[in-house]
Amino acid sequence: MRAYFCDSFVLSLPATHRFPMAKYARLRERVAAYTEPLNIELCVPPPASDADLLRVHTQAYFERVRDATLSTAEQRKIGFPASPQMFQRSRRVSGATLHALLDALDSGVAVNLAGGTHHAFADHGGGYCVFNDSVVAARGVQARGAARRVLIIDLDVHQGDGTAALCANDRTITTFSSHAARNYPAVKQRSDLDVALPDGTGDAEYLAALQANLPKAFDLARPDCAIYLAGADPYAGDRLGLLKLSKAGLSARDRIVHAACLARGVPLAVTMAGGYAEQIDDIVDIHLSTVQTAAHYARLYPKLDKPPRVFACTQADD
Repeated sequence: MRAYFCDSFVLSLPATHRFPMAKYARLRERVAAYTEPLNIELCVPPPASDADLLRVHTQAYFERVRDATLSTAEQRKIGFPASPQMFQRSRRVSGATLHALLDALDSGVAVNLAGGTHHAFADHGGGYCVFNDSVVAARGVQARGAARRVLIIDLDVHQGDGTAALCANDRTITTFSSHAARNYPAVKQRSDLDVALPDGTGDAEYLAALQANLPKAFDLARPDCAIYLAGADPYAGDRLGLLKLSKAGLSARDRIVHAACLARGVPLAVTMAGGYAEQIDDIVDIHLSTVQTAAHYARLYPKLDKPPRVFACTQADD
């Protein structure tokens, strides 16, 4: 199983910034210890191309991000200062999800050790999200003729408002979001299937809701492949979440998603999405468990009846 990492493309944030940028390097270091026993290949992704990004985002917004000319209000909404580094990192993150989905279509499962930037709309970003990597990936595989119908399974604690808005009139991409009802964003968009959970929802209630609603999402989507946003922020110790899942509950959530895809023969790309626990090691523990679960299920997929893509892992560059 391939796992793409982007932590060599970093943003210089003040030590007091609440976004846990350091989690990505720590996660990659933890995953590196399991590459041999779990048959994981760590890869630096190619950047998403201009064409890939412009299938999703407006030309004007793309240029403001590229040229670091976002307004103060736009930067405040995203939560990051505009810079060439932000543009390079954001296009790598989108490239990672796109190539993870292409790999999954070949072999069953692949992972982006970042991604899940679901608050990005066509013409603006928000909530630490610049480009919407899930929609970039979905439209990217469609443009390449690799898939026609895509299901986005968003289990971050926050609703995927940007994803819902981008795909609102697109019958080929189905959006499913299960999230804390009263959490960010204040104004929700309409996904194809939304499950809004009350504050304090714990393992039993959460998993029951997922098992009841995930089959509905598959029935709506009839997907050729799926993208899973495995947010660590439904965790009980998350600073920005309102749910109360344990680490064991989050691991069970991951297994439910993988089992549903495997039973239907649906290739799956997994992204990490949010995570804001007080202790960064808690975030990394949850993400690592997600990667380990993905690697386990990757071994269970039969070889898909498709010719392999010609693509080699790259070294970090500009």
